[in-house]
Amino acid sequence: MATANMKDVKRRIKSVESTMQITKAMELVASSKLRRAKERALAVQPFFAALYDTMSDISADPAFSSVYTKKKFVRSTLVVVVAGDRGLAGGFNSNVLKAAAARIDELKAGGEKVSLVTIGKKAVEYFDKRGYDVTDRYSQIAERLDVYDAMDIAEKIIHGFRCRDYDQVELVYTTFVSALTQQPVTVSVLPVENLENGAKGGSLTEYDPSPEEVFDGLVPQYLSGILYAAIVDSYASEQAARRTAMESASDNAEEMIGQLSLLYNRARQAQITQELTEISSGSLRDE
Repeated sequence: MATANMKDVKRRIKSVESTMQITKAMELVASSKLRRAKERALAVQPFFAALYDTMSDISADPAFSSVYTKKKFVRSTLVVVVAGDRGLAGGFNSNVLKAAAARIDELKAGGEKVSLVTIGKKAVEYFDKRGYDVTDRYSQIAERLDVYDAMDIAEKIIHGFRCRDYDQVELVYTTFVSALTQQPVTVSVLPVENLENGAKGGSLTEYDPSPEEVFDGLVPQYLSGILYAAIVDSYASEQAARRTAMESASDNAEEMIGQLSLLYNRARQAQITQELTEISSGSLRDE
């Protein structure tokens, strides 16, 4: 009986050790991907910062007006939801998807028509299964995303906005706060608001053919920058969450191995004691 118990414990130890090797490897991979995601985010910041400053300068003119800045009576909203492509990342996907669903329910309760653009395999699966109005789906793009991919998505959204398919666009994604904290956020991206305008007297730069046309030409790049930053930020958050989850799993596996090893040693000691007792009993009978 003790021998059978020892074999079961030993088999269990090997199984947990195999699992720990996988979680350790996934932790290292997530750390590497997190570092690369941070580098990608930093690399594009100067360009989009200059773009933002230009748009702020143009909109500083009190007479400035654009279809992208006019507030309308909101009847319909496009919600862009960014989630992960894989699981095993703790509550990362669950948190952002619940936040998006809550925001959609809030908009619908206000009488608005809501359509969705889902980015990430988990977002695509979640909203398709629940029968939401999903207009576009983008899966498995975050890891290799470049600015041109973001521009393609932005141009489709801009086209729908100009055609009055929806009156505003909101973005729901997870922002990277720290290696241990990732926070779902909801931001409004269209119409363009909250630009930090320059001099109160208006821009000193002359734009040709007109400030409005230059501004309208920059909006697709501005939106693509927001989308790119959000997707990369979400991807970094996913890797941070996965690294934390795998680190916790590895620690739990190590603790379990320690407990099983102790159990195995006790069973082994009990077997040795039993064998010694049997030998001693046999020797006494022989005498």
